[in-house]
Amino acid sequence: MKSIITISREFGSGGKEIGMKLAEKLGVPFYDKKLLEEAAKQSGICEDLFHKHDETYTSSLLYSLVMGAYPVSSDGKLYPDMPLNHKIFLAQFDAIKSIAEKGPCVIIGRCADYVLADNYKTVDFFIFGDMPEKKKRILERYDIEKTKVEDFIKKTDKRRASYYNYYSDRKWGVATHYDLCVNSSELGIDKTVDLLYNYVMLYEQE
Repeated sequence: MKSIITISREFGSGGKEIGMKLAEKLGVPFYDKKLLEEAAKQSGICEDLFHKHDETYTSSLLYSLVMGAYPVSSDGKLYPDMPLNHKIFLAQFDAIKSIAEKGPCVIIGRCADYVLADNYKTVDFFIFGDMPEKKKRILERYDIEKTKVEDFIKKTDKRRASYYNYYSDRKWGVATHYDLCVNSSELGIDKTVDLLYNYVMLYEQE
């Protein structure tokens, strides 16, 4: 296998679980939060900041100033012209490329499909789902009021879309930007994994 698999996903669609199971089936590394650890190590920026800014974009000058618009790199250099959230994105950008250089893997979110588009062989998936199934999954995993879960899902997806749309020249969730878009509510987790696996195998034969 030679391809890097990227998975973009709606919140509650089971994208992370699908990615983990797909990576296991393919016998390749899986990167989700682990990618943030790699970015922190390479950049020297505190890992907590990567989690705080994970797939989040804000253009607010005040927010950038409050959060620290002038971060210091591992070699002690100051970047007064670059807000912290931009620095964090660029650190993740470099980490994604470093991970891809190591060989085939599955990477969840964080614009990985865009970052690797020009110089790597990738298979890019988008996982979405129906709201009833997404609400059920989120309620099982998060301590949140039932009446607020749909709003929570919509806001999380809006945040992910804003991040992706800002840092790439694409639109998050638009089918033409991916090799395959799948409704996990129709197939369920395991059958979706099987579908993605079969797609990758066919792609590898080209």
